[in-house]
Amino acid sequence: MWLDPTPDQRALIGALRSFLKDKVAPGAAERDQTGEFPFEIVRELGEMGVMGAQTPEEYGGSGLDTTTFALLIEEIAAVDGSLCLTVASHNSLCQGHILLAGSEAQKRKFLPDLAAARKLGAWGLTEPGSGSDSGGLATRAVEQPDGSWVLNGAKNFITQGSVGGTYVILARTDSPRPGKGKNDGISAFVFNRDEVEGFSIGRKEDKLGLRSSDTAQLIFEDMRLPPDALLGTRAEGFKDVMRVLDGGRIGIGAMAVGLGRAAFEAAARYAVEREQFGKPIAQNQGIGFKLADMETELEAARLLIRRAAALKDAGRNFVTAAAQGKLFASEAASRACDEAIQVLGGYGYIKEYPVERYWRDNRLTRIGEGTSEVQRMIISRAIIARYAEPQATPALG
Repeated sequence: MWLDPTPDQRALIGALRSFLKDKVAPGAAERDQTGEFPFEIVRELGEMGVMGAQTPEEYGGSGLDTTTFALLIEEIAAVDGSLCLTVASHNSLCQGHILLAGSEAQKRKFLPDLAAARKLGAWGLTEPGSGSDSGGLATRAVEQPDGSWVLNGAKNFITQGSVGGTYVILARTDSPRPGKGKNDGISAFVFNRDEVEGFSIGRKEDKLGLRSSDTAQLIFEDMRLPPDALLGTRAEGFKDVMRVLDGGRIGIGAMAVGLGRAAFEAAARYAVEREQFGKPIAQNQGIGFKLADMETELEAARLLIRRAAALKDAGRNFVTAAAQGKLFASEAASRACDEAIQVLGGYGYIKEYPVERYWRDNRLTRIGEGTSEVQRMIISRAIIARYAEPQATPALG
């Protein structure tokens, strides 16, 4: 069938599954408790090519397409959501922005170390006073007479914030031009942490889930950057931000599918083995129907993610498809995780069983790379625009 993995994809998934089983799964619960970042595991994933999955081979990456990347993300999420978020953000956000907007010199400087995980990538948009309203960001970059830049401000909730080596940061460089909207005037900058002064790490976040994924505040105090740190076109960085997030939503959707799948599989195994009133509880319709709904919704979510990935790989407009996939996958996975706890009953509520961790980890997928409300806004605007056209016809993909 067209959805079956190719032989090359099967080989990659097989190798990754072996690594996850041997190296990642045994310590996932403990890392969730301690919040310890898995530096060694990430280094080994770099050697396997996972940390540069979509970066072209000429820059040291694996050059995988989006569809294959989504498959790998799902596999990692099904074992360790924290590690999955590290891999997804490192690839989709930091490297993704450099690939999209970087000059040839910037790509050759930053991408090889990122693809090999010699440096971890962080991407900074969110601030204490601006989340979905990115036009309200307060970080400022002021150009100096010699062409260099001085940055002041702070970023919040930055993945790989305190462990990163390479950072892509959004800052306001110009006032919005008339008629361009408040997101105009935002620019992106890229730099290595060990090459700047005036940069520090603020509060490290103590999170509900994804606890061994590093999340921290960044602080810029008269941080000076060279002229060639500007990433893309001055004052038009927000256009690139939107394109980066569009692609990142496919990864977050695949992550949700993986977490939901893990919760479903744990619930199904438990329901088949657990007996009440002389038979496995899976044979009771109250439980069996839950399992049926969980698997059906997760299969549908996977199809939506695969569709968005295929559109992106084909060079077609995938914006609405990515929003639909991310929205449905994150919410279907939330239902699956919640129902898995219900199936396990009291056991689902204690940390001895992993389903409570899947529930906590998945909760971020309805927030990260744009909340569910933002996804509905994107989808509804596309519908309105389509049906505002004369003789509009339903979208067929």
